[in-house]
Amino acid sequence: MEFFRIRKDIPFMRYALVFNLISVATFVIAVGALAINKLNLGVEFTGGTVMEVNYSGPADIAQIRDTLEQIDLDDAVVQSFGSSQTVLIRLPTKEEFSGAQLSETVIAALRAKDPGVELRRVDFVGAQVGEELVEKGAMALLVVSIGIVIYLALRFEWKFGIAAIIANLHDVIIILGFFALFQWEFSLPVLAAVLAVLGYSVNESVVVFDRIRENFRKMRKATVREVINNAITRTMSRTIITHGSTQLMVLSILLFGGEALFYFALALTIGILFGIYSSIFVASPLVLWLGVTREDLLRPEKKSEEAVV
Repeated sequence: MEFFRIRKDIPFMRYALVFNLISVATFVIAVGALAINKLNLGVEFTGGTVMEVNYSGPADIAQIRDTLEQIDLDDAVVQSFGSSQTVLIRLPTKEEFSGAQLSETVIAALRAKDPGVELRRVDFVGAQVGEELVEKGAMALLVVSIGIVIYLALRFEWKFGIAAIIANLHDVIIILGFFALFQWEFSLPVLAAVLAVLGYSVNESVVVFDRIRENFRKMRKATVREVINNAITRTMSRTIITHGSTQLMVLSILLFGGEALFYFALALTIGILFGIYSSIFVASPLVLWLGVTREDLLRPEKKSEEAVV
Protein backbone atom coordinates (compact mmCIF):
# COMPACT_ATOMS: atom_id res chain seq x y z
CA MET A 1 0.00 0.00 0.00
CA GLU A 2 1.39 3.41 -1.01
CA PHE A 3 -0.05 6.90 -0.59
CA PHE A 4 2.60 8.30 -2.93
CA ARG A 5 5.52 7.16 -5.02
CA ILE A 6 8.84 8.99 -5.23
CA ARG A 7 9.98 8.85 -8.84
CA LYS A 8 13.62 9.80 -8.36
CA ASP A 9 15.89 8.09 -5.86
CA ILE A 10 16.94 10.31 -2.94
CA PRO A 11 20.76 10.26 -2.47
CA PHE A 12 20.71 9.35 1.22
CA MET A 13 24.19 7.84 1.18
CA ARG A 14 25.67 11.14 -0.06
CA TYR A 15 24.92 12.66 3.35
CA ALA A 16 25.56 9.51 5.40
CA LEU A 17 28.80 10.80 6.92
CA VAL A 18 27.17 14.05 8.08
CA PHE A 19 24.28 12.27 9.73
CA ASN A 20 26.57 9.71 11.32
CA LEU A 21 28.61 12.52 12.86
CA ILE A 22 25.35 13.86 14.30
CA SER A 23 24.58 10.37 15.60
CA VAL A 24 27.99 10.11 17.24
CA ALA A 25 27.50 13.52 18.88
CA THR A 26 24.06 12.62 20.28
CA PHE A 27 25.40 9.24 21.39
CA VAL A 28 28.29 10.87 23.28
CA ILE A 29 25.88 13.33 24.96
CA ALA A 30 23.61 10.44 25.98
CA VAL A 31 26.51 8.41 27.39
CA GLY A 32 27.77 11.50 29.22
CA ALA A 33 24.34 12.08 30.76
CA LEU A 34 24.21 8.44 31.88
CA ALA A 35 27.70 8.65 33.38
CA ILE A 36 27.20 11.97 35.18
CA ASN A 37 23.51 12.10 36.11
CA LYS A 38 22.77 8.36 36.06
CA LEU A 39 19.23 7.05 35.69
CA ASN A 40 16.56 8.15 38.12
CA LEU A 41 15.52 4.60 38.98
CA GLY A 42 12.01 3.97 40.28
CA VAL A 43 11.25 2.12 43.48
CA GLU A 44 10.98 -1.15 41.54
CA PHE A 45 14.76 -0.99 41.09
CA THR A 46 15.93 0.85 44.21
CA GLY A 47 13.48 -0.59 46.72
CA GLY A 48 10.66 1.25 48.47
CA THR A 49 6.91 1.31 49.06
CA VAL A 50 4.12 1.57 46.51
CA MET A 51 0.67 2.60 47.77
CA GLU A 52 -2.60 2.70 45.89
CA VAL A 53 -5.22 4.96 47.49
CA ASN A 54 -8.73 5.80 46.38
CA TYR A 55 -10.79 8.96 46.94
CA SER A 56 -14.57 9.34 46.86
CA GLY A 57 -14.18 12.15 44.32
CA PRO A 58 -11.46 13.39 41.95
CA ALA A 59 -8.11 13.35 43.75
CA ASP A 60 -6.19 16.61 44.10
CA ILE A 61 -2.65 15.55 43.12
CA ALA A 62 -1.11 18.91 44.11
CA GLN A 63 -2.71 18.77 47.57
CA ILE A 64 -1.49 15.19 48.09
CA ARG A 65 2.07 16.25 47.23
CA ASP A 66 1.83 19.18 49.65
CA THR A 67 0.60 16.83 52.38
CA LEU A 68 3.54 14.48 51.82
CA GLU A 69 6.00 17.37 51.83
CA GLN A 70 4.67 18.40 55.24
CA ILE A 71 5.76 15.03 56.65
CA ASP A 72 9.21 15.26 54.99
CA LEU A 73 8.44 13.02 52.01
CA ASP A 74 9.49 15.47 49.30
CA ASP A 75 10.88 12.67 47.12
CA ALA A 76 7.55 10.80 46.89
CA VAL A 77 6.12 10.28 43.39
CA VAL A 78 2.36 10.89 43.15
CA GLN A 79 0.39 10.10 39.99
CA SER A 80 -3.11 9.27 38.85
CA PHE A 81 -3.69 5.57 38.33
CA GLY A 82 -6.47 4.34 36.07
CA SER A 83 -9.03 7.01 37.03
CA SER A 84 -9.20 10.50 38.51
CA GLN A 85 -10.15 9.01 41.89
CA THR A 86 -7.26 6.56 42.23
CA VAL A 87 -3.72 7.65 43.07
CA LEU A 88 -0.45 5.73 43.07
CA ILE A 89 2.18 6.88 45.56
CA ARG A 90 5.77 5.67 45.27
CA LEU A 91 7.96 6.13 48.33
CA PRO A 92 11.71 5.43 48.36
CA THR A 93 13.16 3.48 51.24
CA LYS A 94 13.69 5.42 54.49
CA GLU A 95 16.23 4.07 56.97
CA GLU A 96 14.33 5.44 59.98
CA PHE A 97 11.04 3.79 58.94
CA SER A 98 10.02 0.31 57.91
CA GLY A 99 7.74 -0.03 54.89
CA ALA A 100 4.71 -0.66 57.11
CA GLN A 101 5.44 2.36 59.31
CA LEU A 102 5.93 4.56 56.27
CA SER A 103 2.61 3.53 54.70
CA GLU A 104 0.78 4.04 58.01
CA THR A 105 2.28 7.53 58.37
CA VAL A 106 1.24 8.47 54.82
CA ILE A 107 -2.33 7.19 55.07
CA ALA A 108 -2.77 8.92 58.44
CA ALA A 109 -1.62 12.23 56.94
CA LEU A 110 -3.95 11.82 53.94
CA ARG A 111 -6.95 10.91 56.12
CA ALA A 112 -6.33 14.00 58.25
CA LYS A 113 -7.13 16.01 55.11
CA ASP A 114 -9.86 13.68 53.78
CA PRO A 115 -11.30 10.98 56.13
CA GLY A 116 -12.78 9.13 53.16
CA VAL A 117 -9.40 8.06 51.73
CA GLU A 118 -9.29 4.30 51.12
CA LEU A 119 -6.03 2.34 51.12
CA ARG A 120 -6.41 -0.32 48.45
CA ARG A 121 -3.00 -1.97 48.47
CA VAL A 122 0.56 -1.59 49.68
CA ASP A 123 3.56 -3.23 48.01
CA PHE A 124 7.01 -3.36 49.57
CA VAL A 125 10.06 -3.76 47.31
CA GLY A 126 13.33 -4.62 49.05
CA ALA A 127 16.71 -3.36 47.87
CA GLN A 128 17.77 -6.91 47.00
CA VAL A 129 14.71 -7.35 44.77
CA GLY A 130 15.50 -4.03 43.11
CA GLU A 131 19.07 -5.10 42.34
CA GLU A 132 17.76 -8.36 40.91
CA LEU A 133 15.38 -6.46 38.62
CA VAL A 134 18.27 -4.29 37.38
CA GLU A 135 20.33 -7.40 36.59
CA LYS A 136 17.44 -9.13 34.85
CA GLY A 137 16.62 -6.00 32.87
CA ALA A 138 20.22 -5.72 31.65
CA MET A 139 20.24 -9.44 30.84
CA ALA A 140 17.01 -9.05 28.84
CA LEU A 141 18.61 -6.29 26.75
CA LEU A 142 21.70 -8.45 26.17
CA VAL A 143 19.72 -11.54 25.15
CA VAL A 144 17.51 -9.55 22.78
CA SER A 145 20.57 -7.92 21.19
CA ILE A 146 22.33 -11.26 20.64
CA GLY A 147 19.12 -12.74 19.22
CA ILE A 148 18.80 -9.87 16.73
CA VAL A 149 22.38 -10.32 15.50
CA ILE A 150 21.91 -14.09 15.03
CA TYR A 151 18.57 -13.65 13.27
CA LEU A 152 19.86 -11.05 10.79
CA ALA A 153 23.10 -12.94 10.19
CA LEU A 154 21.09 -16.04 9.26
CA ARG A 155 18.48 -14.20 7.21
CA PHE A 156 20.85 -11.87 5.39
CA GLU A 157 24.57 -11.76 6.20
CA TRP A 158 26.67 -10.99 9.28
CA LYS A 159 27.36 -7.41 8.12
CA PHE A 160 23.63 -6.68 8.28
CA GLY A 161 23.42 -8.13 11.78
CA ILE A 162 26.29 -5.96 13.04
CA ALA A 163 24.85 -2.83 11.38
CA ALA A 164 21.36 -3.42 12.77
CA ILE A 165 22.43 -4.07 16.36
CA ILE A 166 24.66 -0.97 16.41
CA ALA A 167 21.74 1.09 15.10
CA ASN A 168 19.31 -0.43 17.60
CA LEU A 169 21.64 0.02 20.56
CA HIS A 170 22.08 3.61 19.37
CA ASP A 171 18.31 4.05 19.83
CA VAL A 172 18.36 2.45 23.28
CA ILE A 173 21.26 4.61 24.51
CA ILE A 174 19.53 7.74 23.19
CA ILE A 175 16.35 6.86 25.13
CA LEU A 176 18.33 6.17 28.31
CA GLY A 177 20.27 9.39 27.74
CA PHE A 178 17.06 11.43 27.61
CA PHE A 179 15.88 9.87 30.87
CA ALA A 180 19.23 10.52 32.53
CA LEU A 181 19.57 14.07 31.20
CA PHE A 182 16.12 15.21 32.33
CA GLN A 183 15.99 12.88 35.36
CA TRP A 184 12.70 11.32 34.31
CA GLU A 185 11.79 8.29 36.40
CA PHE A 186 12.99 5.01 34.90
CA SER A 187 10.49 2.34 35.92
CA LEU A 188 9.51 -1.16 34.77
CA PRO A 189 7.05 0.19 32.15
CA VAL A 190 9.87 2.28 30.69
CA LEU A 191 12.11 -0.81 30.54
CA ALA A 192 9.29 -2.59 28.68
CA ALA A 193 9.14 0.33 26.25
CA VAL A 194 12.90 0.11 25.64
CA LEU A 195 12.63 -3.61 24.83
CA ALA A 196 9.68 -2.86 22.52
CA VAL A 197 11.75 -0.23 20.71
CA LEU A 198 14.48 -2.81 20.07
CA GLY A 199 12.00 -5.05 18.26
CA TYR A 200 10.33 -2.14 16.51
CA SER A 201 13.61 -0.68 15.21
CA VAL A 202 14.91 -3.99 13.91
CA ASN A 203 11.66 -4.48 11.99
CA GLU A 204 12.27 -1.23 10.10
CA SER A 205 15.86 -2.26 9.38
CA VAL A 206 14.70 -5.65 8.07
CA VAL A 207 12.30 -3.95 5.63
CA VAL A 208 15.14 -1.85 4.19
CA PHE A 209 17.53 -4.83 4.14
CA ASP A 210 14.96 -6.94 2.29
CA ARG A 211 14.66 -4.26 -0.39
CA ILE A 212 18.47 -4.02 -0.64
CA ARG A 213 18.69 -7.76 -1.28
CA GLU A 214 15.92 -7.56 -3.86
CA ASN A 215 17.63 -4.63 -5.57
CA PHE A 216 20.87 -6.58 -5.86
CA ARG A 217 18.92 -9.09 -7.98
CA LYS A 218 17.18 -6.47 -10.14
CA MET A 219 19.75 -3.66 -10.42
CA ARG A 220 22.64 -5.66 -11.81
CA LYS A 221 24.61 -2.65 -13.11
CA ALA A 222 23.98 -0.34 -10.14
CA THR A 223 26.58 0.49 -7.53
CA VAL A 224 26.06 -0.45 -3.87
CA ARG A 225 25.27 3.19 -3.03
CA GLU A 226 22.61 3.33 -5.75
CA VAL A 227 21.12 0.06 -4.54
CA ILE A 228 20.84 1.32 -0.95
CA ASN A 229 19.46 4.74 -2.01
CA ASN A 230 16.79 3.04 -4.11
CA ALA A 231 15.89 0.65 -1.28
CA ILE A 232 15.36 3.46 1.21
CA THR A 233 13.45 5.64 -1.28
CA ARG A 234 11.12 2.80 -2.30
CA THR A 235 10.24 2.04 1.33
CA MET A 236 9.58 5.68 2.28
CA SER A 237 5.82 5.48 1.73
CA ARG A 238 5.55 2.33 3.84
CA THR A 239 7.70 3.92 6.56
CA ILE A 240 5.52 7.05 6.74
CA ILE A 241 2.28 5.03 6.91
CA THR A 242 3.53 2.52 9.50
CA HIS A 243 5.40 4.88 11.78
CA GLY A 244 2.82 7.64 11.40
CA SER A 245 -0.07 5.43 12.51
CA THR A 246 1.99 3.94 15.35
CA GLN A 247 3.09 7.37 16.51
CA LEU A 248 -0.52 8.61 16.56
CA MET A 249 -1.46 5.74 18.88
CA VAL A 250 1.53 6.36 21.16
CA LEU A 251 0.80 10.11 21.26
CA SER A 252 -2.77 9.37 22.35
CA ILE A 253 -1.36 7.35 25.27
CA LEU A 254 1.13 10.13 26.00
CA LEU A 255 -1.55 12.84 26.09
CA PHE A 256 -4.54 10.97 27.51
CA GLY A 257 -3.13 7.88 29.25
CA GLY A 258 -2.48 9.61 32.55
CA GLU A 259 0.70 9.87 34.60
CA ALA A 260 1.01 6.11 35.10
CA LEU A 261 1.63 5.59 31.36
CA PHE A 262 3.26 8.95 30.56
CA TYR A 263 6.93 7.90 30.69
CA PHE A 264 6.15 4.58 29.00
CA ALA A 265 4.63 6.46 26.05
CA LEU A 266 7.42 9.06 26.13
CA ALA A 267 10.09 6.36 25.81
CA LEU A 268 8.19 4.83 22.87
CA THR A 269 7.86 8.24 21.20
CA ILE A 270 11.60 8.88 21.41
CA GLY A 271 12.34 5.32 20.29
CA ILE A 272 10.05 5.45 17.24
CA LEU A 273 11.47 8.77 16.04
CA PHE A 274 15.08 7.66 16.44
CA GLY A 275 14.21 4.21 15.06
CA ILE A 276 13.27 5.79 11.72
CA TYR A 277 16.44 7.88 11.78
CA SER A 278 18.77 5.01 12.69
CA SER A 279 17.41 2.56 10.11
CA ILE A 280 18.14 5.10 7.35
CA PHE A 281 21.16 7.06 8.56
CA VAL A 282 22.89 4.57 10.84
CA ALA A 283 22.15 0.98 9.79
CA SER A 284 22.25 1.51 6.02
CA PRO A 285 25.53 3.48 5.95
CA LEU A 286 27.12 0.90 8.25
CA VAL A 287 26.16 -1.85 5.78
CA LEU A 288 27.83 0.20 3.05
CA TRP A 289 30.99 0.87 5.06
CA LEU A 290 31.27 -2.75 6.16
CA GLY A 291 31.71 -3.52 2.48
CA VAL A 292 28.56 -5.45 1.56
CA THR A 293 28.58 -6.75 -2.00
CA ARG A 294 26.15 -8.45 -4.32
CA GLU A 295 28.02 -11.71 -3.79
CA ASP A 296 27.34 -11.55 -0.04
CA LEU A 297 23.61 -11.99 -0.63
CA LEU A 298 23.29 -13.77 -3.96
CA ARG A 299 24.81 -17.10 -4.80
CA PRO A 300 26.79 -17.06 -8.02
CA GLU A 301 24.94 -18.68 -10.90
CA LYS A 302 26.32 -22.07 -11.87
CA LYS A 303 27.26 -22.36 -15.48
CA SER A 304 25.64 -25.30 -17.17
CA GLU A 305 28.10 -27.88 -18.27
CA GLU A 306 28.26 -28.50 -21.99
CA ALA A 307 27.21 -31.94 -23.03
CA VAL A 308 30.10 -34.17 -23.99
CA VAL A 309 29.66 -35.61 -27.42
